[in-house]
Amino acid sequence: MTSASLAAPVKMIAIDIDGTILPSRGTAISERNQRALRAAEAAGIEIVIATGRRQAFALPIVEPVGLSQETILISSNGSITRNFAGDLLERSLVPSATARELCRMLRNYGSTVMTFDREGPGSLVIESLQTLHERIALWVEANRSSLAEVVPLERALDDGESPVQAMVCGTVEAMREAYDALASSAMAQEIALHRTEYPRRNLCIVDILPQGCSKGAALERLARQRGIGREQVMAIGDNYNDVEMMAFAGRGVLMGNATPELQQIGQEHGWLITGTNDEDGVAQVIESVCLDSETVGQADRA
Repeated sequence: MTSASLAAPVKMIAIDIDGTILPSRGTAISERNQRALRAAEAAGIEIVIATGRRQAFALPIVEPVGLSQETILISSNGSITRNFAGDLLERSLVPSATARELCRMLRNYGSTVMTFDREGPGSLVIESLQTLHERIALWVEANRSSLAEVVPLERALDDGESPVQAMVCGTVEAMREAYDALASSAMAQEIALHRTEYPRRNLCIVDILPQGCSKGAALERLARQRGIGREQVMAIGDNYNDVEMMAFAGRGVLMGNATPELQQIGQEHGWLITGTNDEDGVAQVIESVCLDSETVGQADRA
């Protein structure tokens, strides 16, 4: 980070959910993290939640914090931006023809999930609940009410509705292979690829989004709409799908539980390394920002 970005007051903080503001176990944000988020909002800093989760899967995690209903939620890794109240700001879709080709190609690599921007059963469409359950049982159980089985998966596209996202999951090695195959395919110019890795579980998720979609791109557009310069934006994350938003922000913050490879990337970019998600690393850095804001405010009043 440059000295200029360090001197600029933070006006917006974008925060990932899993592995960042959530602990390693459980689905409740710690009291310390909750207090830090509310304190930042009270200090006039805009909080933005940026996650790979769908909005319906993310809101039950973040709403209990007590932030404003105007708080922005960037979901599906940047495909959709809404506020907590559900008002749509922007949405991007994977073209149906591209989605059909993805169904065909991804069968070689694992269980594919198509995500549609709708409520209830069928917002997540898969071919085999059993196969997916074997890979990510906790996710399946948490999303069971939204899941629908369609065989073959292409039939889910017959009504003309386009998905916002496709997802395939498997071992780290298999998903890196899938990622490379997609990146070198004829579809590469039509899609955006993001991966989330959990090495301890040997699990990787590859998200396939509409072209140009990422947490970073959505955050950049939002900051521009607010008239906030990137030097006034902080972004906090722990995984590969957070890299774009940390690279955009004037203050990138990487969680201490990030992989060694990501920590090396963070060092090269000059990002701050905070505590782990189980050490309330988010609160640690936000408390520092709020203290800085209070100091600036006192100086302005002097």
